[in-house]
Amino acid sequence: MSEKIPAKKLILVTGGAGFIGSHLCERLVREGHCVISLDDYSTGSRGNHIPEIEYRKGHTRDIATLIPESPDMIYHLGEYARVEQSFADIARVLASNVVGTQAVLEFVRMRGGKLIYAGSSTKYADGGIGKEQSPYAWSKATNTDLVQRYGDWFGIDYAITYFYNVYGPRERSDPETGTVIGIFASCWKKGVPLPVRRPGTQKRNFTHIYDIVEGLVQVGARGAGDEYGLGHPDAYSLEEVAQLFGGDITWLEERPGNRMTSSVDIRRATLELGWKPRYSLPEYIHGLTRTS
Repeated sequence: MSEKIPAKKLILVTGGAGFIGSHLCERLVREGHCVISLDDYSTGSRGNHIPEIEYRKGHTRDIATLIPESPDMIYHLGEYARVEQSFADIARVLASNVVGTQAVLEFVRMRGGKLIYAGSSTKYADGGIGKEQSPYAWSKATNTDLVQRYGDWFGIDYAITYFYNVYGPRERSDPETGTVIGIFASCWKKGVPLPVRRPGTQKRNFTHIYDIVEGLVQVGARGAGDEYGLGHPDAYSLEEVAQLFGGDITWLEERPGNRMTSSVDIRRATLELGWKPRYSLPEYIHGLTRTS
Protein backbone atom coordinates (compact mmCIF):
# COMPACT_ATOMS: atom_id res chain seq x y z
CA MET A 1 0.00 0.00 0.00
CA SER A 2 1.14 3.56 -0.61
CA GLU A 3 2.05 5.51 2.52
CA LYS A 4 2.36 9.23 3.14
CA ILE A 5 4.32 11.06 5.81
CA PRO A 6 1.59 12.74 7.85
CA ALA A 7 1.23 16.54 7.84
CA LYS A 8 3.49 19.04 6.13
CA LYS A 9 7.07 18.76 7.39
CA LEU A 10 10.48 20.31 6.86
CA ILE A 11 12.61 17.45 5.53
CA LEU A 12 16.36 17.38 4.87
CA VAL A 13 17.72 14.93 2.31
CA THR A 14 21.50 14.52 2.22
CA GLY A 15 22.55 13.43 -1.24
CA GLY A 16 19.38 14.99 -2.63
CA ALA A 17 20.94 15.65 -6.04
CA GLY A 18 21.88 12.01 -6.50
CA PHE A 19 20.06 9.13 -8.17
CA ILE A 20 18.05 7.91 -5.18
CA GLY A 21 17.92 11.27 -3.42
CA SER A 22 16.42 13.12 -6.37
CA HIS A 23 13.59 10.61 -6.70
CA LEU A 24 12.91 10.85 -2.96
CA CYS A 25 12.91 14.66 -3.09
CA GLU A 26 10.46 14.55 -5.99
CA ARG A 27 8.08 12.32 -4.03
CA LEU A 28 8.31 14.41 -0.85
CA VAL A 29 7.59 17.67 -2.67
CA ARG A 30 4.66 16.04 -4.43
CA GLU A 31 3.24 15.22 -1.01
CA GLY A 32 3.48 18.88 0.01
CA HIS A 33 6.55 18.87 2.24
CA CYS A 34 9.25 21.55 2.38
CA VAL A 35 12.49 19.88 1.31
CA ILE A 36 16.14 20.92 1.60
CA SER A 37 18.89 19.00 -0.20
CA LEU A 38 22.46 18.97 1.07
CA ASP A 39 24.87 17.54 -1.52
CA ASP A 40 28.58 17.98 -2.25
CA TYR A 41 28.00 16.98 -5.90
CA SER A 42 30.77 14.39 -5.90
CA THR A 43 28.30 12.08 -7.64
CA GLY A 44 25.14 14.19 -7.55
CA SER A 45 24.14 16.28 -10.54
CA ARG A 46 22.38 19.57 -11.08
CA GLY A 47 20.60 17.76 -13.88
CA ASN A 48 18.73 15.90 -11.13
CA HIS A 49 17.38 19.09 -9.55
CA ILE A 50 13.67 19.13 -8.83
CA PRO A 51 11.64 22.37 -8.82
CA GLU A 52 10.63 23.60 -5.34
CA ILE A 53 13.62 21.94 -3.62
CA GLU A 54 16.12 24.21 -1.89
CA TYR A 55 19.58 23.00 -2.84
CA ARG A 56 22.65 23.68 -0.72
CA LYS A 57 26.13 22.60 -1.74
CA GLY A 58 28.46 21.24 0.89
CA HIS A 59 29.84 18.29 2.79
CA THR A 60 27.88 16.61 5.57
CA ARG A 61 30.74 17.28 7.99
CA ASP A 62 29.61 20.93 7.83
CA ILE A 63 25.91 20.16 8.25
CA ALA A 64 25.49 22.21 11.42
CA THR A 65 26.68 25.35 9.60
CA LEU A 66 24.98 24.71 6.28
CA ILE A 67 21.60 23.81 7.81
CA PRO A 68 20.64 26.36 10.50
CA GLU A 69 17.08 25.01 10.46
CA SER A 70 15.84 22.14 12.63
CA PRO A 71 14.19 19.68 10.21
CA ASP A 72 11.41 17.38 11.33
CA MET A 73 13.01 14.52 9.40
CA ILE A 74 16.47 13.81 7.99
CA TYR A 75 17.01 11.23 5.25
CA HIS A 76 20.74 10.54 5.25
CA LEU A 77 21.61 9.20 1.79
CA GLY A 78 24.70 11.35 1.12
CA GLU A 79 27.62 8.97 1.56
CA TYR A 80 30.32 7.41 -0.59
CA ALA A 81 28.62 4.47 -2.28
CA ARG A 82 30.97 2.37 -4.41
CA VAL A 83 32.28 -1.02 -3.26
CA GLU A 84 35.22 -1.96 -5.48
CA GLN A 85 36.43 1.62 -5.95
CA SER A 86 36.54 2.21 -2.17
CA PHE A 87 39.94 0.47 -1.91
CA ALA A 88 41.52 3.30 -3.89
CA ASP A 89 39.31 6.01 -2.33
CA ILE A 90 39.67 5.17 1.35
CA ALA A 91 40.32 8.80 2.35
CA ARG A 92 37.02 9.83 0.73
CA VAL A 93 35.24 6.87 2.31
CA LEU A 94 36.39 7.88 5.78
CA ALA A 95 35.63 11.57 5.24
CA SER A 96 32.14 10.92 3.94
CA ASN A 97 31.00 7.76 5.70
CA VAL A 98 32.71 8.23 9.06
CA VAL A 99 33.33 11.95 9.66
CA GLY A 100 30.28 13.08 7.70
CA THR A 101 27.86 10.61 9.24
CA GLN A 102 29.06 11.30 12.77
CA ALA A 103 28.40 14.99 12.11
CA VAL A 104 24.87 14.11 10.91
CA LEU A 105 24.26 12.13 14.10
CA GLU A 106 25.45 15.05 16.22
CA PHE A 107 23.17 17.33 14.22
CA VAL A 108 20.19 15.10 15.00
CA ARG A 109 21.18 14.83 18.65
CA MET A 110 21.34 18.61 19.04
CA ARG A 111 18.45 19.66 16.77
CA GLY A 112 16.03 16.76 17.10
CA GLY A 113 14.01 15.26 14.27
CA LYS A 114 13.78 11.70 13.00
CA LEU A 115 16.76 10.19 11.20
CA ILE A 116 16.26 7.68 8.40
CA TYR A 117 19.66 6.18 7.64
CA ALA A 118 20.38 4.36 4.37
CA GLY A 119 22.46 1.35 5.35
CA SER A 120 24.00 -1.07 2.86
CA SER A 121 22.99 -4.63 2.04
CA THR A 122 26.72 -5.49 1.87
CA LYS A 123 26.38 -5.94 5.63
CA TYR A 124 24.59 -9.23 4.98
CA ALA A 125 26.56 -10.46 1.96
CA ASP A 126 28.34 -13.82 1.86
CA GLY A 127 26.86 -15.05 5.12
CA GLY A 128 27.63 -11.87 7.06
CA ILE A 129 31.34 -11.46 6.23
CA GLY A 130 30.46 -8.99 3.48
CA LYS A 131 30.62 -6.13 5.97
CA GLU A 132 34.40 -6.61 6.20
CA GLN A 133 35.16 -7.13 2.50
CA SER A 134 35.74 -3.51 1.50
CA PRO A 135 36.29 -0.09 3.10
CA TYR A 136 32.82 0.91 1.88
CA ALA A 137 31.09 -2.13 3.38
CA TRP A 138 32.94 -1.77 6.68
CA SER A 139 32.08 1.93 6.99
CA LYS A 140 28.40 1.35 6.27
CA ALA A 141 28.07 -1.56 8.70
CA THR A 142 29.89 0.44 11.37
CA ASN A 143 27.54 3.36 10.81
CA THR A 144 24.44 1.23 11.37
CA ASP A 145 25.90 0.25 14.75
CA LEU A 146 26.70 3.89 15.53
CA VAL A 147 23.17 5.02 14.66
CA GLN A 148 21.79 2.42 17.07
CA ARG A 149 24.20 3.51 19.81
CA TYR A 150 23.10 7.13 19.39
CA GLY A 151 19.57 5.88 19.85
CA ASP A 152 20.57 4.07 23.04
CA TRP A 153 22.85 6.76 24.44
CA PHE A 154 21.03 9.94 23.46
CA GLY A 155 17.49 8.86 22.65
CA ILE A 156 17.49 9.99 19.01
CA ASP A 157 14.55 8.88 16.87
CA TYR A 158 15.83 6.73 14.01
CA ALA A 159 15.08 4.03 11.47
CA ILE A 160 17.62 2.13 9.33
CA THR A 161 16.93 0.88 5.81
CA TYR A 162 18.97 -1.39 3.56
CA PHE A 163 18.94 -1.06 -0.24
CA TYR A 164 19.60 -3.83 -2.72
CA ASN A 165 21.14 -2.73 -6.04
CA VAL A 166 18.83 0.09 -7.03
CA TYR A 167 18.11 0.73 -10.71
CA GLY A 168 15.83 2.96 -12.77
CA PRO A 169 15.62 6.44 -14.34
CA ARG A 170 18.56 8.79 -13.59
CA GLU A 171 20.98 6.04 -12.54
CA ARG A 172 24.59 6.73 -13.42
CA SER A 173 26.23 4.82 -16.26
CA ASP A 174 29.89 5.83 -16.15
CA PRO A 175 32.27 2.91 -15.43
CA GLU A 176 33.62 4.14 -12.10
CA THR A 177 30.53 5.48 -10.33
CA GLY A 178 27.73 3.92 -12.35
CA THR A 179 25.35 1.14 -11.33
CA VAL A 180 25.35 -2.27 -13.01
CA ILE A 181 22.08 -1.77 -14.84
CA GLY A 182 23.01 1.78 -15.84
CA ILE A 183 26.36 0.63 -17.26
CA PHE A 184 24.84 -2.34 -19.08
CA ALA A 185 22.04 -0.22 -20.55
CA SER A 186 24.50 2.39 -21.79
CA CYS A 187 26.72 -0.23 -23.42
CA TRP A 188 23.73 -1.97 -25.01
CA LYS A 189 22.48 1.29 -26.53
CA LYS A 190 25.96 2.01 -27.93
CA GLY A 191 26.22 -1.49 -29.37
CA VAL A 192 29.37 -2.35 -27.41
CA PRO A 193 29.93 -5.50 -25.31
CA LEU A 194 28.61 -5.49 -21.74
CA PRO A 195 31.41 -5.58 -19.13
CA VAL A 196 31.01 -8.45 -16.65
CA ARG A 197 33.52 -9.04 -13.88
CA ARG A 198 34.61 -12.61 -13.39
CA PRO A 199 33.40 -15.08 -12.37
CA GLY A 200 29.97 -13.72 -13.46
CA THR A 201 28.14 -16.04 -11.09
CA GLN A 202 28.02 -13.43 -8.31
CA LYS A 203 24.35 -12.78 -7.59
CA ARG A 204 22.53 -9.55 -6.86
CA ASN A 205 18.97 -8.58 -5.93
CA PHE A 206 17.96 -5.64 -8.10
CA THR A 207 15.31 -3.21 -6.84
CA HIS A 208 13.53 -0.50 -8.82
CA ILE A 209 13.95 3.08 -7.61
CA TYR A 210 10.18 3.55 -7.32
CA ASP A 211 9.99 0.63 -4.89
CA ILE A 212 12.88 2.07 -2.89
CA VAL A 213 11.26 5.50 -2.62
CA GLU A 214 7.95 3.95 -1.54
CA GLY A 215 9.83 2.03 1.14
CA LEU A 216 11.69 5.12 2.32
CA VAL A 217 8.46 7.07 2.68
CA GLN A 218 6.83 4.25 4.61
CA VAL A 219 9.84 3.88 6.91
CA GLY A 220 9.83 7.63 7.44
CA ALA A 221 6.15 7.58 8.34
CA ARG A 222 6.03 4.57 10.66
CA GLY A 223 9.41 2.84 10.91
CA ALA A 224 11.43 2.66 14.12
CA GLY A 225 14.76 0.94 14.74
CA ASP A 226 16.82 -1.35 12.53
CA GLU A 227 16.33 -4.06 9.89
CA TYR A 228 14.12 -2.45 7.22
CA GLY A 229 15.41 -4.30 4.18
CA LEU A 230 14.14 -2.92 0.87
CA GLY A 231 14.96 -5.37 -1.90
CA HIS A 232 13.46 -7.61 -4.54
CA PRO A 233 13.61 -11.28 -3.49
CA ASP A 234 14.60 -12.51 -6.97
CA ALA A 235 18.37 -12.75 -7.48
CA TYR A 236 20.22 -12.79 -10.80
CA SER A 237 23.88 -13.45 -11.57
CA LEU A 238 25.69 -10.67 -13.42
CA GLU A 239 26.04 -12.98 -16.42
CA GLU A 240 22.28 -13.61 -16.37
CA VAL A 241 21.61 -9.87 -16.29
CA ALA A 242 23.87 -9.34 -19.30
CA GLN A 243 22.01 -12.11 -21.11
CA LEU A 244 18.69 -10.34 -20.41
CA PHE A 245 20.01 -7.42 -22.46
CA GLY A 246 20.99 -9.82 -25.23
CA GLY A 247 24.31 -8.15 -25.99
CA ASP A 248 27.82 -9.54 -26.26
CA ILE A 249 29.90 -9.80 -23.09
CA THR A 250 33.45 -8.65 -22.40
CA TRP A 251 34.98 -10.30 -19.34
CA LEU A 252 36.83 -8.18 -16.78
CA GLU A 253 39.15 -9.42 -14.07
CA GLU A 254 37.72 -9.96 -10.61
CA ARG A 255 38.24 -7.17 -8.08
CA PRO A 256 38.60 -7.26 -4.28
CA GLY A 257 35.33 -6.78 -2.41
CA ASN A 258 33.29 -8.43 -5.17
CA ARG A 259 30.80 -10.33 -3.01
CA MET A 260 29.27 -13.53 -4.35
CA THR A 261 25.89 -13.63 -2.58
CA SER A 262 23.54 -11.34 -0.69
CA SER A 263 20.77 -12.30 1.68
CA VAL A 264 17.54 -10.32 1.34
CA ASP A 265 15.38 -9.89 4.41
CA ILE A 266 12.30 -7.74 3.84
CA ARG A 267 10.18 -9.27 6.61
CA ARG A 268 10.05 -6.20 8.80
CA ALA A 269 9.19 -3.82 5.95
CA THR A 270 6.53 -6.24 4.72
CA LEU A 271 4.94 -7.28 8.01
CA GLU A 272 5.02 -3.91 9.79
CA LEU A 273 4.64 -1.47 6.91
CA GLY A 274 2.97 -3.50 4.18
CA TRP A 275 5.78 -2.70 1.75
CA LYS A 276 6.60 -5.05 -1.11
CA PRO A 277 8.35 -4.55 -4.46
CA ARG A 278 6.11 -4.09 -7.50
CA TYR A 279 8.65 -3.86 -10.32
CA SER A 280 10.77 -6.65 -11.80
CA LEU A 281 14.17 -6.42 -13.46
CA PRO A 282 13.35 -8.54 -16.55
CA GLU A 283 10.31 -6.36 -17.33
CA TYR A 284 12.41 -3.19 -16.95
CA ILE A 285 15.18 -4.48 -19.23
CA HIS A 286 12.61 -5.69 -21.76
CA GLY A 287 11.14 -2.19 -21.80
CA LEU A 288 14.55 -0.64 -22.43
CA THR A 289 15.57 -3.01 -25.20
CA ARG A 290 12.17 -2.98 -26.88
CA THR A 291 11.95 0.81 -27.15
CA SER A 292 15.58 1.55 -27.99
